Amino acid sequence: MKIFECVPNLSEGRDRAVLEKCARAVAATGVTLADQTSDDVHHRAVMTFFGTHDAVLAASVALARVAVSAIDLRVHRGAHPRIGALDVLPFVPFGSATEADAVEVAREAARRIWDELRVPSFFYGAAGGGRLLAEVRRGGFEGLAARAGTFDVGDAAHPSAGAIAIGVRAPLVAFNVVLASDNLALARRIARTIRERDGGLRSLRALGIALGNGRVQISCNLTDPAATPLWLVTALVRLLARREGVAVVATELIGLVPRAALEDVVSHAFNVDELPHGRSAPPGVDEGPRL
Repeated sequence: MKIFECVPNLSEGRDRAVLEKCARAVAATGVTLADQTSDDVHHRAVMTFFGTHDAVLAASVALARVAVSAIDLRVHRGAHPRIGALDVLPFVPFGSATEADAVEVAREAARRIWDELRVPSFFYGAAGGGRLLAEVRRGGFEGLAARAGTFDVGDAAHPSAGAIAIGVRAPLVAFNVVLASDNLALARRIARTIRERDGGLRSLRALGIALGNGRVQISCNLTDPAATPLWLVTALVRLLARREGVAVVATELIGLVPRAALEDVVSHAFNVDELPHGRSAPPGVDEGPRL
């Protein structure tokens, strides 16, 4: 059975009524809405849903419809970089679905959203020839006017909803490490040291983000958690921060996590080979619980 995971990121983390409206719109299409999380400081929400080609396509367009009507980036301020109201829309193939199948869904979603809502898209990951999400989002919402004519679908940014980064990728781990410091330069320096594109850990994407209240964050995406495990990222950030006299005060997982990534952490810490099985996931989906 061809099943697809979709993990949209919305530029809204504070208005519960808007987030509930988004959830209702997604659930009404028949997908399985598996997880939702939001954050006031980042002013951002992440949803995870699963379904067939037609279901995830319908859910993506329905979610974009709500985001365009309810989110205005001209007045949006949050810690996380963004280019759109519906900022990121990645598709992940499961079951018998292939990467090419997911690319088809991604490109069809981009066309339908442009045709109906006039919100353009950039492609990234397998949908964009391997282009990185960071490259797509460079310049933010405020820089979109200068990028007119460069979108993969559409020709101009939406005045209030911006653009969407639509991608195809493998399952990843979204993971944050919080430092007891307000030193944003330090967080950015650690992010540059550990991320792949600057010569760090393979498959790791990382940003330094200011959280306020005397805290900064290393925001990480582990795009291949088998190559770069969670425990290694945490240990390296702790080491680099400690050299500057700064402590790690918290870590955070966002969204669903592949079960194997958690088993690797447990194995490293306790020499336990596997975790007991908990709640069931949709057919063909090997996802562990969110912590």
